[in-house]
Amino acid sequence: MNNSNSLDFSSRPTVLVVDDSADNLSLMSSLLKGTYRLKVANSGEKALAYARSEPRPDIVLLDIMMPGMSGYEVLQALKADDATRYIPVIFLTAMSSADDERRGLELGAADYISKPISPATMLARVRTQLENKQVADFMRDQNVFLDTEVRRRGRELAAIQDVTILAMASLAETRDSDTGNHIRRTQHYVKVLAEKLSDHPRFGYFLTPANIDMLYKSAPLHDIGKVGIPDRILLKPGRFTPDEFEIMKTHTTLGRDAIAAAEKQLGMEVDFLRYAKEIAYGHQEKWDGSGYPLGLQGDAIPISARLMAVADVYDALISRRVYKDGMPHARAVAIIVEGKGTHFDADMVDAFLELQDEFQATAQQFADSDDDLQGKAAQMARLQQPGVE
Repeated sequence: MNNSNSLDFSSRPTVLVVDDSADNLSLMSSLLKGTYRLKVANSGEKALAYARSEPRPDIVLLDIMMPGMSGYEVLQALKADDATRYIPVIFLTAMSSADDERRGLELGAADYISKPISPATMLARVRTQLENKQVADFMRDQNVFLDTEVRRRGRELAAIQDVTILAMASLAETRDSDTGNHIRRTQHYVKVLAEKLSDHPRFGYFLTPANIDMLYKSAPLHDIGKVGIPDRILLKPGRFTPDEFEIMKTHTTLGRDAIAAAEKQLGMEVDFLRYAKEIAYGHQEKWDGSGYPLGLQGDAIPISARLMAVADVYDALISRRVYKDGMPHARAVAIIVEGKGTHFDADMVDAFLELQDEFQATAQQFADSDDDLQGKAAQMARLQQPGVE
């Protein structure tokens, strides 16, 4: 450390000297004033006030035996305050027993110097502790910077994930009879249903806050595979023929494979897309094994896909389309209940019944407007023109 008197005064470290003896304060001041900025206090109470005011001291030289607050109590108060806890404290005291020194160090003192002091020793130890503090402050600043940078990059990554998913989902939506609000509604249905089941003994291990967040992000991709279904089938307002239905069912496999292909291009599996693949591939499976594409039954169906099955069917029932009116909420709820234990996981239906008011509120919040439906009708008309497949 540079001890030159030519050093700019404002850049010098600040030393707080605390002692109830005026003679000791005078002595310490004479030793330190040429090198450091000084604050002096003749009591523990004043010491704390100075330590908490700007400019805060860079180091505290502290007597132990003082009227009122002892040095030990001052040290404890400094360490308990986030604003002062990292200020190094050196005890300067006539209490020189091994027990006294041990107690001071255990409370967090950086050093312990017995009186009568040696000026050279005291100055050297002050310099050492100030140098140590510079290093410690630098490391803390670096850690704060790195932590802030990690959080910033984490937010950027989350935003990229969200944009990627919504872009992919919007691509599917442009070719489907559903409006974009279907994506928003099902996304919210899945989230509230998952949160409701997060403390259920069958689902709690899986429905952690982190997984629920990924399910929420992934839900919009449940029908991404519809981009591969021909318009003559996808946009058909009436019932499918058996052959058409077999083609329509392939949207589950197409969706999973599209997401997997994106991962392959990236060269790695992506956590937030894992559930997107499950949802896209499995949301048409039924609890009794009568669904598709694999005919999975019961717990063999991924939890993510079971959640989406409830959300997707409810929304399909209550939503208006260009070719149909939406079903009343009560009737849609009755159909979900009818599917308990056959189409849907029974425990999920029970949770849905408890949440049905929230489902209805979400449906109203993100209801399709007449403009949405007219725009979708015009889009469907363009896609159904001759030569458009």
